Amino acid sequence: MRILILGGDGFCGWPTSLKLASEGHDITIIDNLSRRLIDNELQSNSLTNIYTIEERLNAAKKQNWKIDFFNFDIKNYKKLIEIITLTRPDTIIHFAEQRSAPYSMISEKQRRYTVDNNVNSTHNILNAIVDINKNIHLIHLGSMGVYGYSADFGKIPNGYLDININSTQKNVEILYPTNPGSIYHMSKSLDQILFQYYNKNWGLKITDLHQGIVWGVQTKQTKADPILVNRFDYDGIYGTVLNRFITQAATENDITVYGNGGQKRAFIHIEDTVKCIQIACENVPKKANRVRIFNQVSEVRSVKELAEMCVKIYGGKIKYVDNPRNELANNELEVDNSSLKKLGFNPISLSKNLTDEVLFIAKELKSNLKPENILTSAKWC
Repeated sequence: MRILILGGDGFCGWPTSLKLASEGHDITIIDNLSRRLIDNELQSNSLTNIYTIEERLNAAKKQNWKIDFFNFDIKNYKKLIEIITLTRPDTIIHFAEQRSAPYSMISEKQRRYTVDNNVNSTHNILNAIVDINKNIHLIHLGSMGVYGYSADFGKIPNGYLDININSTQKNVEILYPTNPGSIYHMSKSLDQILFQYYNKNWGLKITDLHQGIVWGVQTKQTKADPILVNRFDYDGIYGTVLNRFITQAATENDITVYGNGGQKRAFIHIEDTVKCIQIACENVPKKANRVRIFNQVSEVRSVKELAEMCVKIYGGKIKYVDNPRNELANNELEVDNSSLKKLGFNPISLSKNLTDEVLFIAKELKSNLKPENILTSAKWC
């Protein structure tokens, strides 16, 4: 299968590119390397040593994994059309969005950048598919965060909610209502509306993967060569909550919990991320009568539970700090991931693999830590 991966140099895009190339697919990456520039903007860093894209591609080639690369911004529609026409992909995987909720809340500059980059990039891809080949399967990495974190409608289904209209006594199916908690999540909510319209009007085959918070760093493929190692963000802007806890535990710092730790979130290991995307690629929707939505989630845990797990594994102590986010102090959350499980998804659990992640960070990466970057999250209001 010919697969075009937009944003293939990033945290999820790079290991996905390696995974699919190792499975024999013909991979082309498009990336403008903006995530590397944001490190400079934030004066932050990955705990792992990230090699240049050229070094990464050469290391992948030594593994006999075929990956081509084009460096440009997909908001350049003319260039995007040119490369899609040249590569003739069967599938396009869309990671090319600014992915941090805290980053999107820093100031008007980051708010505008996030909406401009994310929404316009998504719209360009949809237009390109309409203009070139409506049979291309688009896979988009979305977020569980579009739904907010309430249990008002019970367990969160795979994208659609069955409701009864009182006035007509009719049962209908609608997109699950969004309740974004940041500008970033709002951009993902806008993506959903774009997908729904382009599917309705042109019958495009679209799979939207509503992903939980990703934890971990390595996959089977990134372990093949030190040059292939994935990013591990630990700072308050791009470092997800569990990665931050792992870093703090591994480097003998206090584990800092926002608020009382009662916030429940959905989680998934990076190895499971790439597996789920492979499942989506290799199971193309047979009909395009609606957007296919999967909850790409392994399990739900509270923030306090995560902190206590890290303490149990590695010692240290929990420190409760003021929450910079405008969110509920406590919430209930239940997520349906049965659709992916039916296609072969067997989730990695936190309880079985968290120890390995902590020990990897502790052994290899203490020297790269900048402690002053751990608690740098933007205030929501």
